[in-house]
Amino acid sequence: MYRVMIIDDEPIIVRGLVSLLPWEKYGCQVVGTASDGLEGLAKIRKLRPHMVFSDIYMPKLNGLAMAAGMKSEFEDMELTILTGYRDFDLAQEAIRLGVRRYLLKPSNMEELEEAVGAMTSHLQKKGILGIEIAAGEAPGAGEKQMEAGEQAAGSFLVNRALAYMRENYAGRLTLTEVAEHTYVSQWHLSKLLNRHTGQSFSELLNSIRIEEAKKLLADPALRIGDVAEQVGFLDMAHFSRVFKRITGVSANEYRNTL
Repeated sequence: MYRVMIIDDEPIIVRGLVSLLPWEKYGCQVVGTASDGLEGLAKIRKLRPHMVFSDIYMPKLNGLAMAAGMKSEFEDMELTILTGYRDFDLAQEAIRLGVRRYLLKPSNMEELEEAVGAMTSHLQKKGILGIEIAAGEAPGAGEKQMEAGEQAAGSFLVNRALAYMRENYAGRLTLTEVAEHTYVSQWHLSKLLNRHTGQSFSELLNSIRIEEAKKLLADPALRIGDVAEQVGFLDMAHFSRVFKRITGVSANEYRNTL
């Protein structure tokens, strides 16, 4: 049996999908429901469903962010979006992330059954016959050829992580904090950053901090030590080493060229 999750903040929608769709006809079974994206993502990691029906606009975590995390970690998982919003940009983004169907509420039974059929058919074509879906690749395993949806989901998450880093670079930012903000595991985010940028978390964070430091160095009223502190370096010697490694010159030499 294919395991199914339903995620929607409207209880009547959840109850309707659970009770009205002929799941057994398609070899499916609803194994869990959730009322928001965060709860949904947690249950997905626990229950490993093959298929997910989800709303987009929900409390705590919207459906697109959840979809990106889900498709990035579980590339074979099938997803249908249900939404009451006629937003073409949202539909485009959902399809780019690998969503199988994008349905407008209220959806009729024919549309819903067609979505179930499309998802089960796609699973069967990939040779997935109700077995458990594994979470990504084990550390050290060979990289698989990424499908377009998985690539898009990874880009979505990396862009979200980089945006958060640019907003919070001045604090004691950690990979764990950024991973929590992007709703993926610390290990998975580290892998995505390396895959999509060719750099580690610390390298990316240092680059962001040094770019900001270069802007601040244009103000002669600021001491170099003040600049280092403002961009998140607590150790002046560390700042100096990183600045020279990235720019090829010392902070003082850089300031003299401005």
